[in-house]
Amino acid sequence: MTTPATAEIRKTALNAIHRSLGAKMVNFCGWDMPLEYSGILAEHLATRARAGLFDVSHMGEIEIRGPHALDLVQWVTCNDAAKLAPGQAHYSGLMTESGTFVDDLLVHTISDERYLLCVNAGNQDRDFAHIARHNRFGAEIENAGARYSQLALQGPRALQILERLAPEAPIAPGALRYYHFTFGRVSGAECLIARTGYTGEDGFELYFDPEYSEKLWNDLLRAGEPMGMIPCGLGARNTLRLEAGMCLYGHELDETTTPWEAGLAWICKLEKGPFLGSDALARQKEQGVERKLAGFEMLDRRIARDGYTVSVAGCEAGRVTSGGPAPFLKKNIGMAYVPPVSSALGTQMEIGIRGEPVPARVVPLPFYKRPR
Repeated sequence: MTTPATAEIRKTALNAIHRSLGAKMVNFCGWDMPLEYSGILAEHLATRARAGLFDVSHMGEIEIRGPHALDLVQWVTCNDAAKLAPGQAHYSGLMTESGTFVDDLLVHTISDERYLLCVNAGNQDRDFAHIARHNRFGAEIENAGARYSQLALQGPRALQILERLAPEAPIAPGALRYYHFTFGRVSGAECLIARTGYTGEDGFELYFDPEYSEKLWNDLLRAGEPMGMIPCGLGARNTLRLEAGMCLYGHELDETTTPWEAGLAWICKLEKGPFLGSDALARQKEQGVERKLAGFEMLDRRIARDGYTVSVAGCEAGRVTSGGPAPFLKKNIGMAYVPPVSSALGTQMEIGIRGEPVPARVVPLPFYKRPR
């Protein structure tokens, strides 16, 4: 069975709540979403120091079910889902025949015959069509986004806040390891509770029926208020992921980039056997890449924005894929694809800002690592 998704402009079940809180709303990938509430800087720092609550219900969900569900997941993604036990998830790539990214995604193994894929909002329908086109195994595929809301509770106090709602689950949230999940009731809602996130902090992502959205959001905010948690929008989500050196589809990843180029060799498992693009990726691994993703920091106060030119020794070497302030680190940072020789740590480069070359240097990724 295949069930196509609609492509109309959408609102999450929390749209009225966001507006009542005074959020600045923007059209993001066809969704009316909160960009910020109290300000991107305040929301970023709250998530690093305490906790932030994000409505990420715009993210897409695709379910793959049946006796050959694993075969399909293995064929269309580059990581090795066969190594996941039920209750485990991993980060992976949805691949083209050329070994490039249709999307990046999370794969959750619910059982040997049921997988939940969390995909990017703007790619959900295209991802679904791509998977369906390559479903030579007869697996059941559902474009299931309409059945899910998703909240991301992120930050060093996320566990304490979630525990205040006394989740009823076979595995307590505190016992979940990173990239593991369980099912349980939180504030009356049956949730998939995953210890995952896109901020560089500890935290949880909760998947549940949209009818519980307002109650769960409000209960989480009340539980988190004494600990300094605040609602956060897409602006802080982006600055947090950049500071943590995480790739964003359409910036660091797209149908022209491969895992080797993006520094994501760890999610590309050629040894698992053939998958879409594996032959092309094997060739590139043997021949070497012509560009690599590098992180850089600015050497003055100016900001490198997406799309600005990157030059090394006076020659254009690439363009900024993501750039901006790092509020917690108190510096300006960015990422760019450059020739491998220009990706070495300490390499001096110039970012073209309003026609002027501004100095920067290559630094390790990620820029920020949370304390353990």
